[in-house]
Amino acid sequence: MKRRHSLAAMGAAVAAVAFPGLAFAAWPERPITLIVPWGAGGGTDAVGRIIAAQLEKELKQPINVVNRTGGSGVVGHQAIASAPPDGYTIGILTVEIGMMHHAGLTQLSGADYTPLALMNFDANAIMVRTDSPIKTAKDLLDAARANPGKLKASGTGQGGIWHLGLAQWLVDNKLAGNAIAWVPSQGAAPGLQDLLAGGIDVVSCSLPEARSLIEADKVKPLLLLGSKPDGIFPKVPLYTDASGKTWNAGAWRGIAGPKGLPKDVTDRLSSTLKTIFDGKDYQDFLRSRGFGALYDGPADFQKFMAEKDASFGVAMKAVGIAK
Repeated sequence: MKRRHSLAAMGAAVAAVAFPGLAFAAWPERPITLIVPWGAGGGTDAVGRIIAAQLEKELKQPINVVNRTGGSGVVGHQAIASAPPDGYTIGILTVEIGMMHHAGLTQLSGADYTPLALMNFDANAIMVRTDSPIKTAKDLLDAARANPGKLKASGTGQGGIWHLGLAQWLVDNKLAGNAIAWVPSQGAAPGLQDLLAGGIDVVSCSLPEARSLIEADKVKPLLLLGSKPDGIFPKVPLYTDASGKTWNAGAWRGIAGPKGLPKDVTDRLSSTLKTIFDGKDYQDFLRSRGFGALYDGPADFQKFMAEKDASFGVAMKAVGIAK
């Protein structure tokens, strides 16, 4: 009996070497959980559910979307990091993973995951009223430099992604992170209404959030902190720093698993996600929502998260909210 078992084990080992594809042929054998660290009905939830639906088609297994909310994103991100590294629990990482530990909310960072694919990026835009005397990004910098703190901006809460995008841009142009004073709001919509009412001078948010006002010629985008022109507003200037690098500052969403996922599972998931990203269904979804399309594979996604983490640390220190 022992000899029979050893022969079977030897045969399996030989098969794995001779036919390496068999290493993941059995995966997945059961349903997969996809954790979304934000509430149902939001943008991240919508991205998670379209990806889950496409994964089901490709992997031939149910994908159960679970919303794990709380702690400003900490609860859901921790649930992904703490899951067994077997490929049966994955999740959406969002831009906050590069911010939370700088704020002292958690020790988690992008290094605590197996990155699979960056699937979406919404670039930060900086805009004014169409009738503002500020007509260009240079005008805005000159005004902020001449009278630090006089101009007021909004678009999200204190320390939110659009606040930090503006602060990063100011710091990169040798100004203090608060050279344009930040007025916290509950999001881009109330910030834009305050802009139209004259309560503030600048709004920092994504272009899709201001689309109706831009098309109505009430709001003018001065620049986009993205690496490629916007699909709807391609004439908005891109920001290029002194080194010649075009920026990617804004909100993003990607898929990852806990650290230590087996390579065969990682390879299959990442290749499947690339197929989904390139597919018509996902691209149509992004366009219908006004979401930006940006893909990175595992290695580039890891590098992307590390770069964003470092830049958030600088921006959060510049506005006095880093711990």
